[in-house]
Amino acid sequence: MAPLQSIAELLESFRSAAGAPRLIWYGPDHERVELSGRVLENWVAKTSNMLVEELDAGAGTVVAADLPPHWKSLVWALGGWQVGAVTLLDGGSPADLRLTMEAREETPDAGRDELRVFVAPGALDLRWPGTLPDGAVDYAATVRSYGDVYLDEPADGKAELVRTGGAGYTFTDLLDSGPVAGTDAPSPGVWLVPASLPLMTVLSAAVGIWADGGSVVLVHPSVEVTERLVAGERITARLDG
Repeated sequence: MAPLQSIAELLESFRSAAGAPRLIWYGPDHERVELSGRVLENWVAKTSNMLVEELDAGAGTVVAADLPPHWKSLVWALGGWQVGAVTLLDGGSPADLRLTMEAREETPDAGRDELRVFVAPGALDLRWPGTLPDGAVDYAATVRSYGDVYLDEPADGKAELVRTGGAGYTFTDLLDSGPVAGTDAPSPGVWLVPASLPLMTVLSAAVGIWADGGSVVLVHPSVEVTERLVAGERITARLDG
């Protein structure tokens, strides 16, 4: 099989292996969320459609991901990449949209014109669990109304996907520089990925694992990784963290 060249090809691979799990999340309060290729791609499509139709995003839009590693963080990255948006991982840098899972008091910066999107962290949250600031958007309450299929033209396969530390990374860059590149792990594998790692590490690892046909088991720092969990998910490789 030829190596994947773009996010569009990666999402197509999710559709072609529709029933196989691609992303499993273990979160606080006994959360376990399993997304098959089809379900993951549906979430990505809904997020992409929301970005375009609700948030006026498109090629070159900068989306600051002030998010911890989480299954919704991966969905947001893929959704943004599909429409050509850049995921910004430098928290203090200006952006067009800013994603957050934290409710905190902030003093508006007169030099910025950012739209804030609040992403509820709970797996079953249907809306933000609190009061939204004026003008903010509630992802959980909004995204479900959008279509399960993204019909616009896919973004340029050579576009910048991630920007951090003054550097930009394309799809190929993420594959070549990711922490799973060049490993001798079984292929395709089921990878345990600690959510204690930096989001950049998790994003590049996930892209590499998925491009190889594997699955990501993303585990919150509060969740104990037991032998039962490892055996139950049939984990074949682990990212150090």
